[in-house]
Amino acid sequence: MLKPALIFSCTLALGFTARADDIIMPAAAPQAVAPAPVAAPASLPVKGQTMAEVIRHYGEPQQKHAPAGGDAPKHPPITRWDYASFSVFFEHSHVVDAVVPGHPPQVFHTEQLQQASSK
Repeated sequence: MLKPALIFSCTLALGFTARADDIIMPAAAPQAVAPAPVAAPASLPVKGQTMAEVIRHYGEPQQKHAPAGGDAPKHPPITRWDYASFSVFFEHSHVVDAVVPGHPPQVFHTEQLQQASSK
C-alpha cells in the first residue's frame, strides 16, 4: 500500500515543478560607424492619410511595391512605397506606418528592462 502512495506523491510533485527562463540584456555595445544616411524629412506621413494625400505632400515615390496579403479579411492588402529617405506602409489605401530605414524608434523605459534582467 505504501508503494502506490509513494508513486502518486512523486508524480504529483513532478507535475508542479516550475520552470523559468532568464532573459539577459547585453550591455550597450559601441555602434559601428556607418555611412551617413539620407536625411529624413521634417515630417513623415501620419496614420490615416490616403495615398492621394501622401502623393500630394511628398510627390511620387521612387518605388511602389505590389500589395502583399489581401487573401482574407484578417489579412488586408499591405502596400509599401519607398521614397529616398523613408518608406510608407498602406493598408488598403490608408497609411498605417512610415519608417526611416536605419533609424529604429526610440525605446522608452529602458530602466525597467535593466531591472527585469537583474532579477
